[in-house]
Amino acid sequence: MTQQIREARRRPVRRGALFAGVVLTASALVLTGCNASGEGAAEGEGGEFDFTGKDVAAMADYGVGDTFKATEPVEFGLFYRDHPNYPLKEDWLILEALEENQNVTFDIVSAPLSEWDQRKSLVVGAGDAPEIISVTYPGQEVAFVAGGAILPASDFVQYMPHYMDKVEKWDLEADLDQMRQEDGKYYVFPGFREEPRAEYSFAVRSDVWEELGLSLEPATFDELREQLRTVKEAYPDLYPMTDRWSANGPLEATLSFVSPNFGTSAGWGYGEGLTWDGKEFVYTGATDEYRDLIEFYASLVEEGLLDPESVTQDDDQAVQKFASGNAMSISTNDQEIVRYRTTVEELGSDVEMAQIRVPAGPAGDNFQAGQRTVNGFMLSSKVAESENFLAMLQFLDWLYYSDEGLEFAKWGVEGETFTKDADGTRVLKENITVMGLNPGAPENLQADYGFSNGVWTLVHGSTVELDRSMLRPEVLDFVEAMSTKEVLELAPPAPLSEIEREQVSLYQSALRDHVSQNTAAFILGQRSLDEWDSYVTELEGMNLPPYPELFTGALMGYADAD
Repeated sequence: MTQQIREARRRPVRRGALFAGVVLTASALVLTGCNASGEGAAEGEGGEFDFTGKDVAAMADYGVGDTFKATEPVEFGLFYRDHPNYPLKEDWLILEALEENQNVTFDIVSAPLSEWDQRKSLVVGAGDAPEIISVTYPGQEVAFVAGGAILPASDFVQYMPHYMDKVEKWDLEADLDQMRQEDGKYYVFPGFREEPRAEYSFAVRSDVWEELGLSLEPATFDELREQLRTVKEAYPDLYPMTDRWSANGPLEATLSFVSPNFGTSAGWGYGEGLTWDGKEFVYTGATDEYRDLIEFYASLVEEGLLDPESVTQDDDQAVQKFASGNAMSISTNDQEIVRYRTTVEELGSDVEMAQIRVPAGPAGDNFQAGQRTVNGFMLSSKVAESENFLAMLQFLDWLYYSDEGLEFAKWGVEGETFTKDADGTRVLKENITVMGLNPGAPENLQADYGFSNGVWTLVHGSTVELDRSMLRPEVLDFVEAMSTKEVLELAPPAPLSEIEREQVSLYQSALRDHVSQNTAAFILGQRSLDEWDSYVTELEGMNLPPYPELFTGALMGYADAD
């Protein structure tokens, strides 16, 4: 295998209704503007592209349901994120299969996960990036648009029939609108989900909950708080709840999945810090809904229900407290709860746990908006000059967006890494483990074969069926329970111009830092919530008024162009 491994002011778009109470959690948003079936697509957003001399190795007849295979061997440059849990290997089955079946190999430039975003910024900014730039979250591309280092994805998706097919079938236009830049184009090829899937919630000591006669399905956060009070009464020397994921801010994961139920956004989901109220954008960290969220968590600390070290402790400390029985609940996701159980076994603790459904809050029983487009990839602008440009688009379309390619990237090669039952259910080979399946098996699907790797599988499934195909029964139960929540509406797109983006950058960091610092102070009781109005006044003195006004103005200008 050949492989070198080295370290115009707003374009009009269709508009939907503008919804009140919507939180903006991404900087700019998408619409494809061409035939989503991929068949007979007329002009894309950039017009018809002349592939003369750039269609070498491309298939002459390629459409939905077709398997891509280059008509002659091709090698694509790939900027690869190297994950420590599955370090890159030249002899991975995924690479061998792509060479044999798709006629594709890679010239790989790798960067470790710990340095990925920094290295990507340097390499792409300098114009030295390989053709395919993997693992990019929408919003990360903004810094590269003005310099012309990356290709506008929306100009070329018309040549990717599986991509267009899913956009049409799954009605993804409004989700894609969230990625548009000021020029009306979007620059990331995102991963798609047919339906959003919940991953984060609370893990509770199910043995203690059952001992005390508590439901594992608290309906509301008020009921959850009552449960924690009952646990505290029974175990006064322990904390009913500790927490983690506070390395870059207080309770970032927890506040992110809890906040929609309070009608706001926080933590990892804070985004630009803007909420659409139906008429204009307002600053999230100064709203009454944000105060309600913080007041709830402050009450937990005040009553001794939440370990105050949760706001600052590292993840290992938090996990040890929970696994050793010194705390009775903690935030989790479907994979981390497996880690908790492993830690319990290592400590020899007598602990049972379960992941519970996120309760409803004062704003309703809600799930955050914008969860159907996830991390994807960018293309270096130089690929438009490659003789294999069309072949590359066809290959990427097959791998990332066709049902066949998605299954291959996740499960591997049928007969070698998995089999199928008579009803079509996939079964991982007994000698292979992944995602908690076949625990203790000697080989790992990711580390030893290269599959279920975020570089080649954007959302581990895309379709509901494939997305859930590796989930353990307890996780499926959690996902089903969470699926009854109301998915919040997306905010209308408000892409900023380069000048507006520069203005925003002058305000954004200071505002967010002040919100983060005071969120921690309010929760810990270091600052009284009686001082909320003073805190808002402080934000106003840090340019709060013009900050959301910039986005409202961008929204109106973008809409007026329609």
